[in-house]
Amino acid sequence: MEDQNKLSLDHLAVQALRESAKWCMFLAIVGFIFIGLMVMAGVFMTIVMSAMPANLPNDPYAQLGMDNPFMKIKNYIGIIYFVFGLINFFPVYYLFNYAKGTKDALDSGREEVLSNALVNLKSHHKYLGIFTIVMLSLYVIGIIALIGFAASYASSGL
Repeated sequence: MEDQNKLSLDHLAVQALRESAKWCMFLAIVGFIFIGLMVMAGVFMTIVMSAMPANLPNDPYAQLGMDNPFMKIKNYIGIIYFVFGLINFFPVYYLFNYAKGTKDALDSGREEVLSNALVNLKSHHKYLGIFTIVMLSLYVIGIIALIGFAASYASSGL
């Protein structure tokens, strides 16, 4: 049985895909550079924070008998950079694969290479969509928590 979903691309579609691939390659390269800078910043922050003393002289928190909250999180700041780099790696990687695959497909005329490239574009968009949903959910939870905190603070009479 003949495939009824045959699709052919005209000159305008091919040009649009070629230009899209160029811009996506540019964005992917810039993304990889920034991920590299983020990892380097994570290494730098880990080294700098581990060199900081646990107790600072004349710490106002210590004078109040409290622990300095910055000193509690200083060991995790470098890890946060690494996590953000990891979160950003996957969409940039998918975008790079789309750009490379699209260019290769248009140069060779191989349909399966273009299919793989478009699957990578779908994965890129899906990843960003899920990430956006997660971030919006966290914002909503944060706003609800902030309202709850403000309400409890206001009702305590302080």
